[in-house]
Amino acid sequence: MEKKLSYNPEWQQEYANITVSAAEAVASVQPGDRVFVGTGCAIPLELVGALVERSGDLADIEIAQFLTRGEAPYATRELASTFPVNSFFVSENVRDIIQDGLGDYTPISLSDVPRLFKTGRLPLDVALIHVSPPDEHGMCSLGISVDIVKSAAENARIVIAQVNPQMPRTHGDASVHVYDIDYLVAVDTPILENIPPEPRPGTEEIGEYLAGLIEDGSTIQLGIGRVPHAVAPFLKKKRDLGMHTELLSDSIIDLVEEGVINGSLKSMDRGQVVASFAMGTRRLYDYIDNNPVFSLNPTEYVNDPLIISRQNKMVAINVAIEVDLTGQICSDSIGTQFYSGIGGQMDFNRGAAASDDGKAIIALYSTTSDGKSRIVTSLSPGAGVVTTRGDVHYVVTEYGVAYLHGKSIQERALALISIAHPDFREQLLKDAIANKFVRAELSEYTGKITVGPKETRTVLRLADGQQVTVRPVHPTDEARVRELFYDLSPSSLYARFMARMKWVPRKQVQQFVYIDHRNEVSIVATIPGADGETIVAIGGYYLDQKTNRAEVGFVVHDDFQQKHIGSYLFKQLCTIAKRNGIAGFTAEVLDESKSMQAVFNNSGLTIKSELREGVYHYDMTL
Repeated sequence: MEKKLSYNPEWQQEYANITVSAAEAVASVQPGDRVFVGTGCAIPLELVGALVERSGDLADIEIAQFLTRGEAPYATRELASTFPVNSFFVSENVRDIIQDGLGDYTPISLSDVPRLFKTGRLPLDVALIHVSPPDEHGMCSLGISVDIVKSAAENARIVIAQVNPQMPRTHGDASVHVYDIDYLVAVDTPILENIPPEPRPGTEEIGEYLAGLIEDGSTIQLGIGRVPHAVAPFLKKKRDLGMHTELLSDSIIDLVEEGVINGSLKSMDRGQVVASFAMGTRRLYDYIDNNPVFSLNPTEYVNDPLIISRQNKMVAINVAIEVDLTGQICSDSIGTQFYSGIGGQMDFNRGAAASDDGKAIIALYSTTSDGKSRIVTSLSPGAGVVTTRGDVHYVVTEYGVAYLHGKSIQERALALISIAHPDFREQLLKDAIANKFVRAELSEYTGKITVGPKETRTVLRLADGQQVTVRPVHPTDEARVRELFYDLSPSSLYARFMARMKWVPRKQVQQFVYIDHRNEVSIVATIPGADGETIVAIGGYYLDQKTNRAEVGFVVHDDFQQKHIGSYLFKQLCTIAKRNGIAGFTAEVLDESKSMQAVFNNSGLTIKSELREGVYHYDMTL
């Protein structure tokens, strides 16, 4: 069945008085004008080309733009004085001219850009935009790029539109009336496509960690680049997700079609996927064309932190170039060289952080493409801070998740070292100690500041319905483990350590926390607490490499004993030990510790035990 036209096929005749050639349209541009160029894959290339053709007649034409794809023929060394570039985001097609000092970058949160236009602090003389043909009511759709384009069209003195029947018509606040346009230039050309780069090693691991932070019913934002969109394949088992994001890409199509993203639990715009621009393949453009599920809206709405914060369980995923050990996030520069932009990172970071049960996440590869660490002791000289150390929440690499908000400098440094590339952890720890970020006594734990394997993370539901998370111990768990030991009764302490003690020395606590996750393993059982998590049990083993058997032990908070947590921890430790090729366990248990004896005796392992001087000596084969 042939698709019905969504526009007036007679539009060129009806609006013949304002329909002109590209050359005629750009003849209205005068020396000294500031010209806005449409964004993303909707850059109006026909108009841009015609403007550049006039370069010999023009001077000081400031090109104001955001992220654009495709060619930027005005951004050359030869034309730098004729078309000085001023970009709110350093995209690849203008990066060289800006890094050469022949163009400008304006660092600004995307939500603030429309205000520049509206207030006249950055007045626009001409806006070059790309739209669909007008419908029977004279409405042209901005299609795949609404973002700051709508504000530019509303505030520019002259609006020139490249009118293209291949531009999708999108729902939402995505239209401009034909009589608000001064010149219409007819074209019929394919919309630029944005082919995502091939994933590099670590992409899947990052996606899996990100998915682990997204709960059913969350509303998500995915920033620009392959890293945020790496999460999409791992969301297929989630339920009732919503989307409120700047960017749409092909990665979300399957999730919408399979009902994973349905917006049914959104607190605003229920049932709709809200975005401000789309960059993808023709498949995406065809999918959103006249599709009421998708609502494309101006940046003033999509990036408003107050609007974002009103979404329950808002999860914002953005990227970084570099993160220092105190949590400062650099996202727009490599040293003194401007590379990208602030974009919507702070808009969504602050909005998600203020949302009920929201999560603000920064994701990045642990190393650059040439093998340098992206987690650094201090930012490179000249690097700019986009997200401050006070605003950062989650940081994710292919090696794990670090939660930083409300944490001390030492906790932050240890958490970030644990998710850095293993080749750099030792030096990062030395630097952290030298800078007094971390106590000097931790120097002996070099190589043991690491996150354990994610496969060991499981969930146990107790008989009373309470959910307990069992996971590897984290380097930032030292204080929580210490609190567990402080809360234990004297009898529980004695049963675990076979010594009368009022507290467990800090040194001994550290030996539970800073481990290599193979020869030494610690797993903890946690429940939600006021500050994130409360540890209610810890179990672990220490391997004797001569015998390939490990001494095992665990302790459970008094309030959680007799709930089979100890048995579950031991079962998990058996699984980990088998995976690590360990032959079996040894243990020493006091005669009066009947519950711990029951855990071992009912484990199903081959067991030998001997009672000597009030202590059972266990030898268990896996």
